[in-house]
Amino acid sequence: MSTSPIAADDAKGRFVVDPYLDWANGESIPIHQDFGLDLLGIETARWDRYDAKGCFAHCHGRGDFMANYVLEVEPGKRTRPVKHLYEAFIYVLTGVGTAKIWLPNGEEQLFEFGMHSLFAIPLNAEYQIFNGSGRDSVRLSVTNDAPIVMNLFHSEHFVFNNPGKFPERFGSENLFRGEGELLTLSRGTGVAQLNIWETNFVPDVTSFKLYELNERGKGSLNVSFVLADSTMHAHCSQIPTGRYKKAHRHAAGTHVHAVDGEGYSLLWHEGDSEFKEIPWRHGIMYVPPFWMFHQHFNTCSRPARYLACSLGSRRYPFISLRKKSAEGGGSTSIQNGGRQIELEDQDPRVHRRWLEEIARTGVTSDMGDSFDEPAILAIPKEKLTGVIQTPRSIGPAV
Repeated sequence: MSTSPIAADDAKGRFVVDPYLDWANGESIPIHQDFGLDLLGIETARWDRYDAKGCFAHCHGRGDFMANYVLEVEPGKRTRPVKHLYEAFIYVLTGVGTAKIWLPNGEEQLFEFGMHSLFAIPLNAEYQIFNGSGRDSVRLSVTNDAPIVMNLFHSEHFVFNNPGKFPERFGSENLFRGEGELLTLSRGTGVAQLNIWETNFVPDVTSFKLYELNERGKGSLNVSFVLADSTMHAHCSQIPTGRYKKAHRHAAGTHVHAVDGEGYSLLWHEGDSEFKEIPWRHGIMYVPPFWMFHQHFNTCSRPARYLACSLGSRRYPFISLRKKSAEGGGSTSIQNGGRQIELEDQDPRVHRRWLEEIARTGVTSDMGDSFDEPAILAIPKEKLTGVIQTPRSIGPAV
């Protein structure tokens, strides 16, 4: 047995390997990486795998398990049929079209989609996307768990040419027609129940019925989705006019899409001196890094919605933090062992910044019941600087 050291050139490529990134680099399409990305504006290029156009949209907070790519189908064209062993949720950024999915018995399931539709590709199902317009492109945001699958098996052939069938992931045909079942999950005393819609296809997340979730902020609405019996999670939330959401934090990998309305999100790590700000409009996507606080603000004259996709569904939480979220930890104050900052505990700069912004957009605050707003506006700005403090945080174990 040889005990001589391996030369550096020989060792290169044999250690610290990332099969997912190797695959992404080998697809020969643009790879965009930033804190947040405008999925409507980033460049796409010819993607042979789909016989369409595409790019990778990698945000810094995507973590180890999740990623996103944009798929663009030009007017009057279609993708080639593809299948893969990673799960994928598809949110329609622009355009109209038809999706064809082959069922395990060989039959075809077709459904039409439009802007703001959301649908899941059942695990390892063969599918094809058709652009229904002869004038406009279809652009799709595809949030997926390819990193964990590629890095676990490190075999492209196994991931893209696997003959395995998963009929339980498809459910009944009506789930591809926008129908489904509303389920409720009780989370114990003092925590609001979760409303969960099980389906495979949501025709329009801008008009889908949402339900009260005041724990995240007065007037907040929310619904969780179980799509194609997936291990991935999605939820849609709405911020009322004249209000904003409470800050919270969680695991990495949650891809947040601004669906409609206007505003911004603030992000910060405990101890930071400044906030990171992301604009809020349709097409913007960002991913809060692990344990980074983030907070969503509506500054326009109508409610604002967003869609979040992550690993760990309400049915299959997958990681302990997701299980804690399902049990209410994500909507519980950090002072009580949760991951949310209550309004009375937040940095005074947060509300001041929002009041100044809605003054520019002509929106009236509906939060005077929680803040002495004239007093906040009277504080000189030079006294509203410093390190962002989070009271009595207990760390990432919950």
